[in-house]
Amino acid sequence: MEKLVVLEPAMSDIRFPEMRHEIVRAVKALADPVYQWSAWIRRELPPGEYDEFTHRIHILYDDTQVLEDPDAAIGIHLRSQKEADAMRYLAQAIDSLFNELGTDLSDEEYLRSPGWAAIVDAAGAALSTLRDDG
Repeated sequence: MEKLVVLEPAMSDIRFPEMRHEIVRAVKALADPVYQWSAWIRRELPPGEYDEFTHRIHILYDDTQVLEDPDAAIGIHLRSQKEADAMRYLAQAIDSLFNELGTDLSDEEYLRSPGWAAIVDAAGAALSTLRDDG
């Protein structure tokens, strides 16, 4: 019996690789609590640079919609079902926090909330998947 081999899109097959780079940067920021406190709370960034939680959320939900519909992002921003599943897990963690706390808190209030660890964990898993599939 023949084994069916499913080929995942290579980076060259992704329609918007530059936006994928922004997605990876956003996920990396969400996975790094040290960076979050330094950049988002204490504003310790190089001159001319800016970052905050809201900016990362806009990239993932609004600009790319990768967290709105991860499956639809395969071949556009994501390379595989594995990546889509990891991004869905991250979306669930973020949605859960927003459902519990709303969307109007400061970055520091989100970072101090008990649910923040789930976002960091989900982002770490997503980042690992985004990098491993490359």
